[in-house]
Amino acid sequence: MSLYRDTCVVLRVQKLGEADRIITLLSQRHGKIRAVAKGVRRTSSRFGARLEPFCHVDVQFYTGRTLDVITQVETVDAFGVGLVDDYARYTAACAVLETADRLTAEEGEPVLRLYMLVVGALRALADRQREAGLVLDAFLLRAMGFAGWAPAVSECARCGTPGPHAAFNVPAGGSVCGTCRPPGSASPAGETLSLLDALTHGDWALVDRTPPSSKREASGLVAAHLQWHLERQLHSLPLVERRVSATAIDRLAAQIKMVVAERQPTGENHLDPAAG
Repeated sequence: MSLYRDTCVVLRVQKLGEADRIITLLSQRHGKIRAVAKGVRRTSSRFGARLEPFCHVDVQFYTGRTLDVITQVETVDAFGVGLVDDYARYTAACAVLETADRLTAEEGEPVLRLYMLVVGALRALADRQREAGLVLDAFLLRAMGFAGWAPAVSECARCGTPGPHAAFNVPAGGSVCGTCRPPGSASPAGETLSLLDALTHGDWALVDRTPPSSKREASGLVAAHLQWHLERQLHSLPLVERRVSATAIDRLAAQIKMVVAERQPTGENHLDPAAG
């Protein structure tokens, strides 16, 4: 029996049989690993709670015929504690894990840089020091850089002419100059492109000075660029909470009240606990 250990982040889990699970992990030295955790769905399991998404763990495996088997787990960081009670941070963390899973199609290929990006993003989300959406966008930009898909921001994606440029085209690879600009290109604000560059290089002082409108615009460009190159939509990305204006919230609340009033039978007040 061949044993080995590695430090990993749990990306996802799926049921196997009556009591087992297949655990997908991103490891520090062995890349993506899919392994069986036997009996972890039983209440008597010794380490079932340590093999949930967002867990940063030290794991011992032994090599199996098709899937390796997990024999020991020790917690390194319990990131889930700082995520599960905050919707915005939880959904952003889900998008981080799904992106990492999509970018590591091959198992057993070392991806140390991506592993470090995932751990750093989860730690930043769990620490709650920065806005969840901005942490996610910074991770996605750097993960695309790891994959070779980083959008061009400071130069034209086609001819390399130094920018900044006034147009952004996802199929073209990012910012484009007036000569190379394809039809249908977006025209983001100058602050938006500066924000993309700041998120990529960790200039959080500039990020904090950026207006909310540019942050929302940058998030849209990042999501579109990522999903274009992945050639599929991330299931978790549409669920990520973005900041909504107070006017929009008030409008939504008014619509909900109107629907409730239309559905409520005449002469009854089901929302008033003192009624009836």
